[in-house]
Amino acid sequence: MSEKSLFAVLLRSPWWISFVLVGVIALLAGALLPKAYAGVGMLGGFPFFVIGCMAMWRQRHLPSAAEVDKGLQTLASMGWRDFSALLDKAFTRQGYTVKHLSGAADLQLEKKGVMTVVSAKRWKAAALGIEPLRELVAFRDALEARNSVCITLGQVSAKAREYAEQNRITLISDADLVVLTAQTLQAS
Repeated sequence: MSEKSLFAVLLRSPWWISFVLVGVIALLAGALLPKAYAGVGMLGGFPFFVIGCMAMWRQRHLPSAAEVDKGLQTLASMGWRDFSALLDKAFTRQGYTVKHLSGAADLQLEKKGVMTVVSAKRWKAAALGIEPLRELVAFRDALEARNSVCITLGQVSAKAREYAEQNRITLISDADLVVLTAQTLQAS
């Protein structure tokens, strides 16, 4: 499915938007179609109902905006050692074997034979540009890792996002970072 398709956008949007669309389609079909065809027209909203259910299922454990802000403040107040230990525990909870590295990547994750390198030392930088991502790609390729991840609290430039998409780099920031670390923070 294309990232820009209506259904892909609805899957990323709040779940209730899809249900509003179902209601609008049902109302329009009931008002504009002859009575014999109104029920069939209302069924046109069924795909949006399914997408709404899928979005609701995916979003059931996502933190609220207030929880995201609180989590980001907590992460921003940490020093590197604490943050590194938090990431280690968070990835270990997800079943990864974690090894600390030095250089362009800070962590090496391994799960089911797949190696991933993680760059997180610049997590407090105000903005993330392309240069750290280039270094990460070179480091990943030198280690022959399959995936790479860059973690940041700062803003990611449009060019950096584009570079990350083109070079198999997963960017973790904002709500995604809070979700990654939430259970580990709560357990501490």
